[in-house]
Amino acid sequence: MNIAVVGTGYVGLVTGTCLAETGNTVVCVDIDEKKVAQMQNGELPIYEPHLDVLFERNIRQGRLSFTTDLKQGIENAEIIFLALPTPPGSDGSADLSFIMDVAASLSGIIKEYKIIVDKSTVPVGTADKVKSIMEENCKVEVDIVSNPEFLREGFAVDDFMKPERIIIGTSSDKARKIMQDLYRPFVRQGNPILFMDEKSAELTKYAANSFLATKITFMNEIANLCEELGSDVDAVRIGMGADSRIGKRFLFPGIGYGGSCFPKDVLALVNMADNAHSKVDILKSVISANEYQKSVLATKIKSYYNDDLKGRHFALWGLSFKPDTDDMREAPSLTVIESLLEAGASISAFDPEAMSNTQSILGDKISYGKNQYDILEDADALIITTEWSVFRTPDFSIVSTSLKEKVIFDGRNLYDIEQMSNLGFYYNSIGRVLVNG
Repeated sequence: MNIAVVGTGYVGLVTGTCLAETGNTVVCVDIDEKKVAQMQNGELPIYEPHLDVLFERNIRQGRLSFTTDLKQGIENAEIIFLALPTPPGSDGSADLSFIMDVAASLSGIIKEYKIIVDKSTVPVGTADKVKSIMEENCKVEVDIVSNPEFLREGFAVDDFMKPERIIIGTSSDKARKIMQDLYRPFVRQGNPILFMDEKSAELTKYAANSFLATKITFMNEIANLCEELGSDVDAVRIGMGADSRIGKRFLFPGIGYGGSCFPKDVLALVNMADNAHSKVDILKSVISANEYQKSVLATKIKSYYNDDLKGRHFALWGLSFKPDTDDMREAPSLTVIESLLEAGASISAFDPEAMSNTQSILGDKISYGKNQYDILEDADALIITTEWSVFRTPDFSIVSTSLKEKVIFDGRNLYDIEQMSNLGFYYNSIGRVLVNG
């Protein structure tokens, strides 16, 4: 099939590349001339594991191309994916201006039947709004489909190529058949393509992300309770996860969720509920609890130093909101860093991929290392805020000799309590017994 993808962020670029990988001809459209030129030269503007191989192959074989010209990009497309940003407004509602602007532009240039697919995470009723815009100006039949993405950053390629399920919201039999044909190569192992109405598809995305955010937040609160009661959150987590009704995933405690999806999606769902005069008190509690959790690690650090951090220098491992991405949106590390800087401390940080993006946010407020060890020299303590694999089995002899004191504050529970005790570290993690050297 001939496909256009409008927008080349994480969702758009992964969508376009993976669709090209199954033999479709894909044109990706973006207004950012510098970014488009970069992609035309075969350079990825984002870090996402395994995307580079597919990206380069499909460009080389002529199935994947890029343009800033919307009319040219959609001219031959049977399906047009809208993968545009929907940032939160001041009230938490999703900003649909990018989608509506593109829809208005499309309505004036489409000359034959096409399917327009909302791939962005959009509020319930967005498909109806896009349809209304198209009906005002477009002279030909157009079907609007809601097809929310369920891509985890760091695993986006695998999630797209081998999806657990595909959600398609459409009231058109014609669009249903075409979308089913498009996605058939991705569900050969039998995972379902679930068809439903557009509004239900739109809500499914928000409901899924909000539930996962709730699960993470619940476990974080249990972890905090464990510290007060002397329980071990690892034991509690394993005991809970053994129940098939609960499951093992998303039960690891930490310092709050971040990223491009959970924070804005929970806010948007709360906004939708408020506008519909429907109570979602659990989700409102999730938002406030997650904000609190982001401050937990800094509070532990300040308490250890009796609220006097002036002149203290810390090494920090991990900046991105999760491993295997360079995404800094809503990253808990930023909350930790800002809190420590305000208290008078200085910080040197290392992250395998996110240092450039962090520098664009923080500038020279902190310094950056070439590797995880060179930032340890003469630091008062090591702080861990992202669970990159490279941090899981460090050389503790280097850590011990480099730090001024053998002190680690671990916001991701990477290390074994008994091991840290035997090594003589002061080791403060989340929801587990304090190791006091």
